[in-house]
Amino acid sequence: MKEKIINSNSSIGIAGEFFVAAELTRRGYIASLTGKNTKAIDILASNKDGSKSVAIQVKTSNNEMVNRWMMTKKLEEIFNDNLFYVLVNMNEGKMPSYYVVPSTFLAEKIKNEYENWLNSPEYQGKKHNETTMRIFIFVDESERLKYHEAWHLLGL
Repeated sequence: MKEKIINSNSSIGIAGEFFVAAELTRRGYIASLTGKNTKAIDILASNKDGSKSVAIQVKTSNNEMVNRWMMTKKLEEIFNDNLFYVLVNMNEGKMPSYYVVPSTFLAEKIKNEYENWLNSPEYQGKKHNETTMRIFIFVDESERLKYHEAWHLLGL
């Protein structure tokens, strides 16, 4: 019997957070999931002696063929040198893929990509309507590889 994979957005998101915490722990870091009332931070991670810590926001997708994550406009304004995004692709039940992205890069990228999309015509030449949704996608293979498994960027 084939194993059933749950595909609801909330289940996928929660699974992504646990996978990231487990991966950080596997790599020898201390990782603690935050409460759901903590805005913009899903995990606090530190090195073993606690001398360096970072905040992590996890974004999860579940499409094995496309590395694409849905975001909101507010993420354009939430960035600092100590905040990172770990983008998880659950790969439809296979081993997850992780991309460690600095929040400063992510905020600038989703803002620029949205502005480019908004200023380009739709397929029928019409203007795109404004939206609060944003999409993060790697534009090329070199960009994807730069952040794939880039845990060293955390500086822990």
